[in-house]
Amino acid sequence: MSELPKLIIDREFKAAKSLVWKCWTQPELLARWYGPNVETVIHKFELEKGGEWLNEMRMEKGAMFSKAVFEEVMPEDLLSMLLSTTDKDWNIIASPMMPDWPATLLTIAEFEEVGGVTKLRFTWKPHNASDAEIAMFASMKDRMGGGWGMGFNLMDELLEELQT
Repeated sequence: MSELPKLIIDREFKAAKSLVWKCWTQPELLARWYGPNVETVIHKFELEKGGEWLNEMRMEKGAMFSKAVFEEVMPEDLLSMLLSTTDKDWNIIASPMMPDWPATLLTIAEFEEVGGVTKLRFTWKPHNASDAEIAMFASMKDRMGGGWGMGFNLMDELLEELQT
């Protein structure tokens, strides 16, 4: 069996790892960069193995819901979660915008600090996906990096604000 396709984004933030970690793990900060150009509402955030993050992104034409279940939490070093599209009642569903998009993605954020700069390695790959979902992810993954990139740009601004 061939390896699953992955989206990998390597990014550097001009901030201490502890501050970047807070942007990923404190709901009031996370809501400010996650889901760029939309209103992000975090309904639940349990930062522990098995804990849930219930997220709503409100847009002009409605809302999108997602649920993450934390697989591994190593403070300031690693977050691993299964991120799924859900309905408003937090049941996992196919994406309303792309029915063949994987319903669940393994999402990993790894953090390393070098000389006051935090290096993030973000990895996204299908989890328990059908062949059609894997093919859709493979064809779209490079375009999805743009949305994450916009969010990370907002995080840059947030980190600058937090350091002043």
